[in-house]
Amino acid sequence: QGLLRAQSLGVWRGLRSSAALQQIPRAKSDNARSESSFQVTMVPGDGVGPELMHAVKEVFKAASVPVAFDEHHLSEVQNMASEAKLDEVIGSMKESKVALIGKIHTPMEYKGELASYDMRLRRKLDLFANVVHVKSLSGYQTRHNNLDLVIIREQTEGEYSAREHESVKGVIECLKIITRAKSQRIAKFAFDYATKKGRSKVTAVHKANIMKLGDGLFLRCCEEVAELYPKIKFDTMIIDNCCMQLVQNPYQFDVLVMPNLYGNIVDNLAAGLVGGAGVVPGESYSAEYAVFEMGARHPFAQAVGRNIANPTAMLLSASNMLRHLNLEFHANLISDAVKKVIKGGKVRTRDLGGYSTTSDFVKSVIDSLHPHYGA
Repeated sequence: QGLLRAQSLGVWRGLRSSAALQQIPRAKSDNARSESSFQVTMVPGDGVGPELMHAVKEVFKAASVPVAFDEHHLSEVQNMASEAKLDEVIGSMKESKVALIGKIHTPMEYKGELASYDMRLRRKLDLFANVVHVKSLSGYQTRHNNLDLVIIREQTEGEYSAREHESVKGVIECLKIITRAKSQRIAKFAFDYATKKGRSKVTAVHKANIMKLGDGLFLRCCEEVAELYPKIKFDTMIIDNCCMQLVQNPYQFDVLVMPNLYGNIVDNLAAGLVGGAGVVPGESYSAEYAVFEMGARHPFAQAVGRNIANPTAMLLSASNMLRHLNLEFHANLISDAVKKVIKGGKVRTRDLGGYSTTSDFVKSVIDSLHPHYGA
C-alpha cells in the first residue's frame, strides 16, 4: 500500500499545471508578441473541426491570448493520414506538451490496419486518462438542471486494443485487454482528481458480473486504490444500471471511473443530458502531455460548410487549456463570455433549438469580451 500511495501521488504530480508548465517552451516566431506566446499543437480533425478551430482562433485573437498554434492536419477521410503526418504531430507535441484537437474521424472500412490514427496518436502519447466534465449551462433548460459530474475513462486498452482476427471463416474473435497496471493507474488518477477538485465520491462502473476476469480485475484495482483514500466515498455500479440511473437520477453521481468502451458510451449519454455534443468540453492526459478536445467526440459531418455548428464545447475546451497553461485571466475571460451568451438566450445554434449561425455565436462571444477591457 505504501508503494501504491507513492505511485498515486506521482501520477497526479505529473499532471499538475505547474509541473507541465515548466516543460512548455515559448513559441518561435518573427514578431515580438508571438515570441512571448505559449506554443500549442493544433489538429483541426474532420467534420466541423476546422470550423470550430477557426472560431477558437477568432476568439483568441479578440481576447489577445498569448498562444501560438502549430497546426497539423491528420485525417483518414481527407487522405491526410500517414506515418509521416502522425510523426509530425508527435514531434510538435514533444515540444509543446499541450494540444487542441478536433475529432479525427475513423472510417468503418478495414484497410489492413485495425488501429485508427486517432487511437495510435493516443497510444504514442500514452494519453491514458480522458476527463469529461458534464455541467449544466445556466440559462439553457434541460430535463435535469444543475448537473455537475465528471466521467473519467481509461483510453489505451479495453475493447479498443485493436486485437481482432478471424479464427475460422465467419467467426471473428475480438480481444478486450484489461491489465492490472493500467487499471490501477486510472483508478489512482480518478481518486487524485477527486481529491484535488474537492469531490466527495468516486463510482467505479463495470460489468464484472459477466466479464468476471477482465472487468473483475478492473473492479478489484479500483477497490484496492479506494482503500488509500478513506475520506472519499467509493461505490460501484454495473454499466447497464449506470446508464439507466444517469437518465433517471444523475444527481447521485460525482466522479465516475470506467474502462474504455463504457466511458465512450457514458460520455455521450451524459452530454445529451446537458445539451449534446456541442456543449461539453473534454481533455486527455498522460504523465507528460495534455490534449483538449470536445467531450463527446462527434464530427457532425452533416453540418460541414453550413455555418451551423455549436462552438461552445471547443471554446470551453480551449478555455480549460488556457487554465492548464496557468493563463487564468484569459481562461476566465473566454469561459465567462461563452456562458454569458448561453445564459442570455438570444443567440442559440440549432442544436440548442435556435436559428443562430456559428458566426453569430462567435461574434456574440467576442462582443461579450469587450466589457472586460474597459474595466
